[in-house]
Amino acid sequence: MSVSEKPFDDAAAAFLENAGWQDAKARPLAGDASTRRYVRLARNGKSALLMIAPPAAESPACPPEASETERKALGYNALTRLAGPNLNAFTAIADALRSAGLSAPEVYAADADRGYALIEDLGDDLFARIADGANETALYEAAVDALLHLRAHPPARPESDAYRMLDYDRTAMGAEAALLAQWYWPLKTGAAPSDDLQSEYAAIIDALTARLSHPHAVVLRDFHAENLLWLPRREGFRRVGVIDFQDGLFGHLAYDLVSLLEDARRDVAPELAGAMIERYCAGAAAAGDFGREAFLSDYAILAAQRNAKILGIFARLARRDGKRRYLEFMPRVEALFRRDLAREPLNPLRTFIAAHLPELAP
Repeated sequence: MSVSEKPFDDAAAAFLENAGWQDAKARPLAGDASTRRYVRLARNGKSALLMIAPPAAESPACPPEASETERKALGYNALTRLAGPNLNAFTAIADALRSAGLSAPEVYAADADRGYALIEDLGDDLFARIADGANETALYEAAVDALLHLRAHPPARPESDAYRMLDYDRTAMGAEAALLAQWYWPLKTGAAPSDDLQSEYAAIIDALTARLSHPHAVVLRDFHAENLLWLPRREGFRRVGVIDFQDGLFGHLAYDLVSLLEDARRDVAPELAGAMIERYCAGAAAAGDFGREAFLSDYAILAAQRNAKILGIFARLARRDGKRRYLEFMPRVEALFRRDLAREPLNPLRTFIAAHLPELAP
């Protein structure tokens, strides 16, 4: 299939012509839960990916100075500070990660106004496909080492007229965790919780996130096996290719480790997860300025917050969007959430869940 038999519109074809890829063969790739699409291009023995991110396909991103009330009015993307239709988020974070030494895709050309980017093709060897048997530990060690490198060599916080990385604040975290009450709860019980119960749940989440250490680093927000690619020809942590990071924020370093080890789509044995937490803590301590107790408290809170969000998202995808296949992942995330609730910092949330959603209690 050539661009003349294109799986995209004339505007995308014009973008590729301007980028010098008008004669490439094109093959669409399978999509995910997002509104973005990808097309693999092949030309003169080289390959690249066309990212198609329609600017009008999602609610607006969060303006940097927007109040909580304004964010609520704009919608979920603004409330939770997702990139939404702003392709500049992807290109800016890609540049930041590459400057820090990580294997993020190079951006060859981009048109943010129309929602097109031509990016480096890092291949198909997703961790989710190949991380089994003897390879699994080596892959996860490399991924942890990538996070340790990012910790030791933090990139500058992306900021320009087109995009500014915002904080992963309590408003965003609360809105994400609220999805459990808004979507998962009625899916499981047949009725939405009362306003009083939703308020009580929100207050518990807010009190927990208030205990987190101050946001102080670039976090990718979806650092897991479906977004990590194995690049064996590279060395060390650079063997880990990272994609789908456009929703990254300035947040808590434990978050990406949670994403990696409490994976909604792939089982990570508790023994492996524990070993990788120890690997991270040892590496961070060796680099200096590391408080293990505070980090593990952050990890516990962020794990529960993230898995509450994912339970809500999967329920929303199934009920609102008709994507019933996401229900297949639900038992894994429920098991992770139960494990999260057993950790000491989660005592208030554990008590609430035991009273009102007892099937989710540890």
